[in-house]
Amino acid sequence: MRALISVYEKSGIVDFASKLSDAGVEICSTGGTYDLLAKENITVSQVSEVTGFPEILDGRVKTLHPAIHGGVLARRDIKTHMEALNNHNINAIDIVVVNLYPFEATLKKTDVTNEEILENIDIGGPTLLRAAAKNYPFVLVVTDPEDYAWISEKIIAGAFSSEERRKLAGKAFSHVATYDSVVSGWLRESTDLFPEEFSLGFRKISDLRYGENPHQAGAVYSNVPIENGIVNAMQLHGKELSFNNILDANAAWAAVSDFNEPTVAIIKHTNPCGLSSNNDLVKAYQCAFEGDPVSAFGGIVSFNRLVDKAVANELKSIFYEIVIAPDYSSEALEILQKKRDLRILKMGDNKLISGSKLELRSVSGGVLIQTFDIDDTNEDGWEIVTERSPTDLELEDLKFAWKVAKHVKSNAIVLTSNNSLIGMGAGQPNRVNSVHLALRAAGEKSQGSALASDAFFPFPDGIELAISGGVTAVVQPGGSIRDSEVIEAANKLGATMIFTGKRHFKH
Repeated sequence: MRALISVYEKSGIVDFASKLSDAGVEICSTGGTYDLLAKENITVSQVSEVTGFPEILDGRVKTLHPAIHGGVLARRDIKTHMEALNNHNINAIDIVVVNLYPFEATLKKTDVTNEEILENIDIGGPTLLRAAAKNYPFVLVVTDPEDYAWISEKIIAGAFSSEERRKLAGKAFSHVATYDSVVSGWLRESTDLFPEEFSLGFRKISDLRYGENPHQAGAVYSNVPIENGIVNAMQLHGKELSFNNILDANAAWAAVSDFNEPTVAIIKHTNPCGLSSNNDLVKAYQCAFEGDPVSAFGGIVSFNRLVDKAVANELKSIFYEIVIAPDYSSEALEILQKKRDLRILKMGDNKLISGSKLELRSVSGGVLIQTFDIDDTNEDGWEIVTERSPTDLELEDLKFAWKVAKHVKSNAIVLTSNNSLIGMGAGQPNRVNSVHLALRAAGEKSQGSALASDAFFPFPDGIELAISGGVTAVVQPGGSIRDSEVIEAANKLGATMIFTGKRHFKH
């Protein structure tokens, strides 16, 4: 048997090559891999000896040669293939061990140059992996150092099954596809946001116990090369995260990430049931909890500031599934870690969508792709459409309510007071039902509150119901053919209303 070894990441390769050599496998190699193996007294020949041609163009051309690819691609069960190898003095290659230039790691460097990035796009490596994987019935393809141990055992025993060969081939193609998607994503950043063909690379973080329900299988993956977002949070304590935990945690972190002020969100089934901003984080938590204490039980609480001892003491008496924050004081962790099953997630400087411009939603047969709904509203462009202008306090509540509405499922209605969510209606088939739910949740607190609607009111009935329930100020996108009737209803009832000209649907 003959093996070609050409790896950038050299961990474990000496031991692996030594075992291959002891098993009688002839080894050829390239550049730095050759130097390392030869230094360790492993019998190895250079690829240039096999090809009869030196490495050129600063190593850009090494293995791209018929003497290599002929040996990899020849089918051993086709007589003419083997005759061609013999006629051209090409030896068959039975094992290909390759991993690729560190393109992903290069992108993460600070002050990296375009030239350095380009030089770390691997060409020969992916070509070898694809060739070997295509010919997997006859060629073993190895790309993951984690596989070296069991593969060497199988080679020594001479007991490789067709299924194992096929699995390695699939792994090689997946690895190349992910690598290529990172390269294409980098190139696409400066060209077309939505190209005719679109690929993304994902790397599995872990399997999940199950999906949304116990009869569904599930796993969690991370975008490559992005290492932020909720799936890359550091878990400091508690049980493993479930499929639904991750969805809710993502919604919780998204909600607080939209606010510059110290903010706390309590999430249930991806909707905020409590949300408040206050310079005193303890007060912000208390107001968020008071927004809906019943729904808060078993929810997820997130903070956009460090959680200290005082905040942790507030949390310890309530059952939460997860707590999320940029960081925790040692005293806070000591308190929270006494709750055996509480998952504690540390986000650090992790931004929700930093490094990624696109959001994906799977649908049957395909995927929907859109840019993220980033809250970049220019309030200077808001239009006061009623006879009465909002007071300063009302305007602050309207600004807060508009940010909150973005995180509530459509049709979204939120009621706020003093920078706190006090009532919410979500996911209803009509907007009036959402107003009913928001008023019922707020109760007496709705008196003098501000209302935000993620989309326009198609009829005056929703506005009339809200104002009758105590709402005095409304912010909504506008744009209905009955806007004039809605404005007339607000004027008649003495409310103030602002049109933003922008909606925040969240399906």
